[in-house]
Amino acid sequence: MPRPPSFQKVFPILALLAGVLALTLGAGGLQAQSPRTVISAAVSRIVVAPAEPGPVLRAAKDLQSDFARVFGRAPQIVNGLQDAGPTTILIAQSDHLPAGVDCTQATGTEAFAFSVVHPGNQPRASSVVCLVGSDMRGVIYAIYQFSQQILGVDPMYLWTDKQPARRVSIALPAGFARVFPSPVFKYRGFFPNDEDLLTGWVMPKKGDQTGIALSTWDMVFETILRLKGNMVVPGTWIFPDDAQVRAAAERGLIVNQHHAIPLGVNVARWPADVPYNYSTHPQILRRAWTNAVNLYQPDEEILWSVGLRGLSDSSYSSLDPSVRNNDPLLGQRISQAIADQIGIVRARYPHAQFVTDLWQEGARLMQEGYLKIPPEVSLVWADTGYGDMQDGGKVAPGHGMYFHVAMMNGQANQLSEMVSVKIIQSEIGRYISAGATSYFLVNTSDIRPVAMTTRAVMEMAWGGLGATTGEQTAPDADADAAYYRKWASEEFGPHSADALTRVYREYFAAPSLRAPFGPPRLTSAGNAPPPQPHYSSIPLVDGDQHYHSEARRILLDYLSGHQVVNIPSQSPKWTAPRVGFPLTDQQRAALLDRDINDCAAAQPRWDAVWKDALAAQSLVDPARRDYYQEAVLAMIVINRESNRMLLDVARSMKDVNAGDTAAAQSQAADALRSLDAMQASMHAAEYGKWKNWYRGDWLTGVYRTREIVQAYANHLTDPMAKLPAPAAWTGWEGYFHIMQYEGDRSVDVH
Repeated sequence: MPRPPSFQKVFPILALLAGVLALTLGAGGLQAQSPRTVISAAVSRIVVAPAEPGPVLRAAKDLQSDFARVFGRAPQIVNGLQDAGPTTILIAQSDHLPAGVDCTQATGTEAFAFSVVHPGNQPRASSVVCLVGSDMRGVIYAIYQFSQQILGVDPMYLWTDKQPARRVSIALPAGFARVFPSPVFKYRGFFPNDEDLLTGWVMPKKGDQTGIALSTWDMVFETILRLKGNMVVPGTWIFPDDAQVRAAAERGLIVNQHHAIPLGVNVARWPADVPYNYSTHPQILRRAWTNAVNLYQPDEEILWSVGLRGLSDSSYSSLDPSVRNNDPLLGQRISQAIADQIGIVRARYPHAQFVTDLWQEGARLMQEGYLKIPPEVSLVWADTGYGDMQDGGKVAPGHGMYFHVAMMNGQANQLSEMVSVKIIQSEIGRYISAGATSYFLVNTSDIRPVAMTTRAVMEMAWGGLGATTGEQTAPDADADAAYYRKWASEEFGPHSADALTRVYREYFAAPSLRAPFGPPRLTSAGNAPPPQPHYSSIPLVDGDQHYHSEARRILLDYLSGHQVVNIPSQSPKWTAPRVGFPLTDQQRAALLDRDINDCAAAQPRWDAVWKDALAAQSLVDPARRDYYQEAVLAMIVINRESNRMLLDVARSMKDVNAGDTAAAQSQAADALRSLDAMQASMHAAEYGKWKNWYRGDWLTGVYRTREIVQAYANHLTDPMAKLPAPAAWTGWEGYFHIMQYEGDRSVDVH
């Protein structure tokens, strides 16, 4: 880890003298005394073993850039020790080490080691700092761990904007050597899902066949590797030959598909008038699976996702009437599809690896015993979207987990943190204890709003419980506080750690909570979620989406005379709209009362969090206050003012129903003020490179909420004022933008 600031201020001169002494002793051949090794841009070179593949060289160039940010200039990358400097950073796999350089080595998959040697047979290199991996990704992790541990580079710096301290030189600790064993979870990576902010932030270059710009994708890939992840699901509704798939492979990442697109079939682009029915037209689906497999390049490393869902992340039963309300037959169809998919892949890739994600009905069918998963397929349990794993206590060795720190469902979080570190430690810790460590995928949505919890889950996926608790034991009651203190100290300065630990704990306790799956909250489409078995007492949280979905539901329902049409999202273009909000007057009244009660109870908690966050601002390092605005203040404002806005909207509607128009107008004006405060705080978080960050807020839709509240306020003043269209969407606009680059392309089923 970086040395304490007091040490950093005193040591550079001593370190430089030590480096000079080391060079003198080296010239005299007195290697046995192991002089202290000093690194700096002036005396260091980076040697990448000639046999290393492209992804290692990409990581070495990132290290070169990290040197430049720390020392003010970048060292050269050279081809061998014959071109070395007095201090050399040697990057190599164990099998690629130069002769006569006896570096410490690690064994096991993706393991790596640090050491310093003073080889007498290399006169140009008096000190060789060895970053040695057991394999390609082990070397990459060695590079980034060295950068984090020695240079002080934040592994999330691309999202947190934290710059390492400038240094003249850094002396490595005496006896600098450590072996980093294989990771806890075998597969570990990101799923940037419902990626509206990432899509809207930076426009792709002309000719890029991606929704998210390739430069932004490279930020995602670099971050995964710095957090020692090894895989990525590179987008939600994509094709196997999209540019970011190739870019991920060139970074050394394994490409995986998510639960809704097994084998990479982009079912949101299923062609119109082509049956999607495995019972009646299995040959069509088999052709689509085969064609998708053939689109991947032979040199791309793929972890194949198998399963059977409907179009656009719906249950397969919604497309096949024969299995509807027939779980035994539904389980049989999915099991047979998995067998077919394995056969298709193995015909081209005999050594392929497989996973199946038990999302939604998958968990139910597995619990009921209706799914037959072959032993060569890693079984992956999913959470509810709130960090609540749905294994029902049946998690077993060899299983894996699909975990959300953000989720787009109209109720959870898209713009802010929602899943507490306490839940993360509890659930991931439970899987580690069960030996269910074959796979870990975290749904990050747009990453920047959930940087803290994204880092927490990835550190646990690599290093186990000790990554967040400090020791490899079950988390105790204060384990989450230890992580918040660590995060706050690193990101905002040690003086802020205690105050921000309290802020984070208050923040995660502030929202209204509901019992799992009941009583059901109506979604923005007006339909209660279907009954599902639940196997944990973790409550569901009203996330930032909830306030906006609910406020728009209330107002559109009222302004359109209860005749709202719902436009579905994530759907093929030919999917028909649905009639939304089919509620009785009694149901509407009950929901208004519930919104008022929930929001009124939560508002004092949000006000307290806000007060404490403002008080803590003076303790934050001045250089980190821009990021504090985004990661703490804007996050709290989004939730605090959204809660207040929904409270005002619900109260205003009660006033309208009671015939008190003046009171309703006052409440509507208050709701608009909350929305304006929210948008002002979000705009303040768009500093520097983050200009236009919230341009892509199409899924939560803060701007859309304001438009509808304004239309409602106008209507209260003037009944002849123009009304919004009687149409609601749960992401339709977002996915129009996210998938726009695909044009009219559809799945190849021929």
